[in-house]
Amino acid sequence: MRKVNVKEVKTKREMDDFVRLTERLYAGCPYYVPDMDTDIRDTFDLRKNAGLDFSEIQPFIAYDENGNVVGRIAGIVNHRANEKWHTKNVRFGFIEFIDDKDVSAALLEAVEHWGRERGMDCIQGPMGIFDFDKEGMLVEDFDRMGSMVTIYNPPYYPEHLEALGYEKEVDWLQVSIEVPKDVPAKYARVAALSKEMFGLHTRKLTKFDISRCGYGKKVFGLLNEAYSPLFGYTEMSDRQIETYLKRYLPLLDLRMLSVVEDEKGELVGVAITMPSLSHALRKSKGRLWPLGWFYLLRALKWRREEKAEMFLVAVRPDYQGLGVNALFFNDLIPVYNRLGFRYAETGPQLEDNMKELNQWKPLHPTFTKRRRCYKKKL
Repeated sequence: MRKVNVKEVKTKREMDDFVRLTERLYAGCPYYVPDMDTDIRDTFDLRKNAGLDFSEIQPFIAYDENGNVVGRIAGIVNHRANEKWHTKNVRFGFIEFIDDKDVSAALLEAVEHWGRERGMDCIQGPMGIFDFDKEGMLVEDFDRMGSMVTIYNPPYYPEHLEALGYEKEVDWLQVSIEVPKDVPAKYARVAALSKEMFGLHTRKLTKFDISRCGYGKKVFGLLNEAYSPLFGYTEMSDRQIETYLKRYLPLLDLRMLSVVEDEKGELVGVAITMPSLSHALRKSKGRLWPLGWFYLLRALKWRREEKAEMFLVAVRPDYQGLGVNALFFNDLIPVYNRLGFRYAETGPQLEDNMKELNQWKPLHPTFTKRRRCYKKKL
């Protein structure tokens, strides 16, 4: 049995170990896409993470008997989510470990104990504080490239979880398509009907619209409304919205953002898409300096990858089923072709969200990269 020492991260050196563990774990893995070091550190900073206004978080680091870093994990209690969903869940996230069941057991036991101390009766994960954080352990398709918004992990991770008594709570799937040269006839027809019957139309936003005319908050307000019924979701606060706008607005190519309005000019749908940054992040190794900024800027502006990432697609509940998604496709497929994208991939979508998954059928999709949220009673 390996001797494992799991510690709460309290010092700068321990946080450095927490952040840099993945460099060794995934050395030589061609599919792993690293997080930016600063993003990980900011997660645990009360000043920079607005989610900590209503959540508790504690990172843990595991060392072996020789002082080598062998694993990490974070415990999270989202009080707003527990209140909304009438649960007492402690979440685990940022989980990484060598292929040793003593290590994975010790890490999860640390979070289980931490959660019980706070009155929690169930543990679930991998999840973040918020639904737009990375969530879901990869359980299939380990030979496919990850992305900046999804978890990648080795095949032994789910084996460890299941051996420790964790069971499936929900699964997410991603949708991958080959970008067609022309808009499929079904989408073009439905888009035309939506315009004619319901007065819907697409619009391209400017940075002025987003920052000065209130469209940034309108977009995130729509996301709150559309995603509210989905598993584990908690509505974003104003401070969270401001953080997301500051962090991601500079990265957006607004040609790849599609919004749909009704005849009154009210926002009823939004599709936020970006060029894939997977290869650029791998080259950067999770750091902006010395050359990480250049690789990211090049992928965004000059030498795009072949894949577009469709991060967020949301439709106001009273307009779902009225052709809004067809308007998105009618707008974005020509843009993807002009910008040279050959493929597009969604973020994780709940496997039982059939309304969302069925909309892709005219594009002959591949359902891939199944991810799982595990749970266990405490």
